[in-house]
Amino acid sequence: MTEHSLLEHLGNLSLIMLAVVLSTSVHYLFLRHLNQGARLARRFPQLRLGYGVVTSLIAHSIEIAIFAVAYKASITSGFGLLDGNFKGTVSDYLYFSYAAFTTVGFGDIVPTGPLRLLAGMEALTGFVLITWTASYLHLEMTRLWKIQS
Repeated sequence: MTEHSLLEHLGNLSLIMLAVVLSTSVHYLFLRHLNQGARLARRFPQLRLGYGVVTSLIAHSIEIAIFAVAYKASITSGFGLLDGNFKGTVSDYLYFSYAAFTTVGFGDIVPTGPLRLLAGMEALTGFVLITWTASYLHLEMTRLWKIQS
Protein backbone atom coordinates (compact mmCIF):
# COMPACT_ATOMS: atom_id res chain seq x y z
CA MET A 1 0.00 0.00 0.00
CA THR A 2 1.31 3.45 -0.86
CA GLU A 3 1.89 6.24 1.59
CA HIS A 4 -0.48 9.18 1.11
CA SER A 5 0.07 12.86 1.72
CA LEU A 6 -1.88 14.84 4.29
CA LEU A 7 -3.85 16.46 1.47
CA GLU A 8 -4.82 13.03 0.10
CA HIS A 9 -5.94 11.88 3.57
CA LEU A 10 -8.03 15.04 3.90
CA GLY A 11 -9.57 14.26 0.51
CA ASN A 12 -10.44 10.74 1.68
CA LEU A 13 -11.91 12.10 4.91
CA SER A 14 -13.95 14.55 2.82
CA LEU A 15 -15.28 11.64 0.75
CA ILE A 16 -16.32 9.84 3.95
CA MET A 17 -18.06 12.94 5.29
CA LEU A 18 -19.77 13.51 1.93
CA ALA A 19 -21.19 9.96 2.04
CA VAL A 20 -22.47 10.57 5.59
CA VAL A 21 -24.03 13.94 4.73
CA LEU A 22 -25.62 12.69 1.49
CA SER A 23 -27.08 9.58 3.09
CA THR A 24 -28.43 11.56 6.04
CA SER A 25 -29.95 14.12 3.66
CA VAL A 26 -31.61 11.38 1.61
CA HIS A 27 -33.03 9.92 4.81
CA TYR A 28 -34.35 13.26 5.98
CA LEU A 29 -36.04 13.91 2.62
CA PHE A 30 -37.72 10.49 2.60
CA LEU A 31 -38.96 10.82 6.18
CA ARG A 32 -40.20 14.33 5.46
CA HIS A 33 -42.12 12.93 2.49
CA LEU A 34 -43.60 10.23 4.71
CA ASN A 35 -44.54 12.73 7.38
CA GLN A 36 -46.40 14.87 4.84
CA GLY A 37 -48.21 11.70 3.85
CA ALA A 38 -49.10 10.39 0.45
CA ARG A 39 -52.68 10.90 -0.76
CA LEU A 40 -53.44 7.21 -0.64
CA ALA A 41 -52.07 6.94 2.88
CA ARG A 42 -54.25 9.84 4.02
CA ARG A 43 -57.35 8.24 2.58
CA PHE A 44 -56.51 4.78 3.92
CA PRO A 45 -54.55 5.20 7.18
CA GLN A 46 -54.03 1.45 7.52
CA LEU A 47 -51.88 1.57 4.35
CA ARG A 48 -49.73 4.38 5.73
CA LEU A 49 -47.59 2.08 7.87
CA GLY A 50 -46.93 -0.36 5.02
CA TYR A 51 -46.14 2.55 2.72
CA GLY A 52 -43.75 3.86 5.37
CA VAL A 53 -41.93 0.53 5.61
CA VAL A 54 -41.52 0.17 1.84
CA THR A 55 -40.44 3.79 1.43
CA SER A 56 -37.94 3.44 4.28
CA LEU A 57 -36.42 0.34 2.67
CA ILE A 58 -36.02 2.26 -0.58
CA ALA A 59 -34.39 5.16 1.30
CA HIS A 60 -31.97 2.82 3.09
CA SER A 61 -31.07 1.14 -0.20
CA ILE A 62 -30.22 4.51 -1.76
CA GLU A 63 -28.13 5.41 1.29
CA ILE A 64 -26.30 2.08 1.03
CA ALA A 65 -25.63 2.71 -2.67
CA ILE A 66 -24.08 6.09 -1.76
CA PHE A 67 -21.63 4.31 0.54
CA ALA A 68 -20.94 1.64 -2.12
CA VAL A 69 -19.88 4.43 -4.50
CA ALA A 70 -17.67 5.87 -1.75
CA TYR A 71 -15.97 2.46 -1.33
CA LYS A 72 -15.30 2.32 -5.07
CA ALA A 73 -13.88 5.87 -5.05
CA SER A 74 -11.67 5.18 -2.02
CA ILE A 75 -10.32 1.94 -3.45
CA THR A 76 -9.69 3.57 -6.83
CA SER A 77 -7.74 6.30 -5.01
CA GLY A 78 -5.62 3.68 -3.24
CA PHE A 79 -7.11 4.07 0.23
CA GLY A 80 -7.30 0.42 1.13
CA LEU A 81 -8.92 -2.68 -0.29
CA LEU A 82 -11.81 -5.00 0.34
CA ASP A 83 -10.19 -8.40 0.96
CA GLY A 84 -11.72 -11.84 1.03
CA ASN A 85 -14.60 -12.97 -1.15
CA PHE A 86 -14.52 -9.74 -3.17
CA LYS A 87 -14.21 -9.56 -6.96
CA GLY A 88 -14.97 -5.86 -7.44
CA THR A 89 -18.40 -6.22 -9.01
CA VAL A 90 -21.23 -3.79 -8.35
CA SER A 91 -23.03 -6.49 -6.38
CA ASP A 92 -19.90 -7.04 -4.24
CA TYR A 93 -19.76 -3.33 -3.35
CA LEU A 94 -23.48 -3.28 -2.57
CA TYR A 95 -23.31 -6.52 -0.57
CA PHE A 96 -20.47 -5.22 1.59
CA SER A 97 -22.22 -1.88 2.00
CA TYR A 98 -25.46 -3.58 3.10
CA ALA A 99 -23.51 -5.68 5.63
CA ALA A 100 -21.70 -2.62 7.00
CA PHE A 101 -24.77 -0.31 7.04
CA THR A 102 -26.88 -2.83 8.93
CA THR A 103 -23.93 -3.66 11.22
CA VAL A 104 -24.31 -7.35 10.32
CA GLY A 105 -20.68 -7.61 9.20
CA PHE A 106 -20.60 -11.20 7.95
CA GLY A 107 -16.80 -11.17 7.74
CA ASP A 108 -16.40 -12.72 4.29
CA ILE A 109 -15.27 -9.32 2.97
CA VAL A 110 -12.94 -7.24 5.14
CA PRO A 111 -11.78 -3.63 4.63
CA THR A 112 -8.07 -2.87 4.95
CA GLY A 113 -6.11 0.32 5.41
CA PRO A 114 -7.86 3.69 5.62
CA LEU A 115 -10.96 2.07 4.11
CA ARG A 116 -11.71 0.77 7.60
CA LEU A 117 -12.65 4.31 8.65
CA LEU A 118 -15.27 4.48 5.89
CA ALA A 119 -16.69 1.09 6.97
CA GLY A 120 -16.85 2.25 10.59
CA MET A 121 -18.57 5.50 9.66
CA GLU A 122 -21.05 3.62 7.49
CA ALA A 123 -21.90 1.27 10.37
CA LEU A 124 -22.41 4.21 12.73
CA THR A 125 -24.46 6.14 10.16
CA GLY A 126 -26.53 3.07 9.34
CA PHE A 127 -27.22 2.44 13.02
CA VAL A 128 -28.41 6.03 13.50
CA LEU A 129 -30.55 6.08 10.35
CA ILE A 130 -32.13 2.68 11.01
CA THR A 131 -32.91 3.81 14.57
CA TRP A 132 -34.40 7.03 13.19
CA THR A 133 -36.61 4.95 10.89
CA ALA A 134 -37.70 2.65 13.72
CA SER A 135 -38.59 5.65 15.85
CA TYR A 136 -40.60 7.20 13.03
CA LEU A 137 -42.47 3.95 12.32
CA HIS A 138 -43.22 3.55 16.02
CA LEU A 139 -44.81 7.02 16.06
CA GLU A 140 -46.83 6.11 12.95
CA MET A 141 -48.08 2.89 14.59
CA THR A 142 -49.12 4.84 17.67
CA ARG A 143 -51.06 7.32 15.49
CA LEU A 144 -52.68 4.50 13.53
CA TRP A 145 -53.80 2.70 16.68
CA LYS A 146 -55.34 5.92 18.00
CA ILE A 147 -57.25 6.36 14.72
CA GLN A 148 -58.48 2.77 14.83
CA SER A 149 -59.65 2.93 18.45
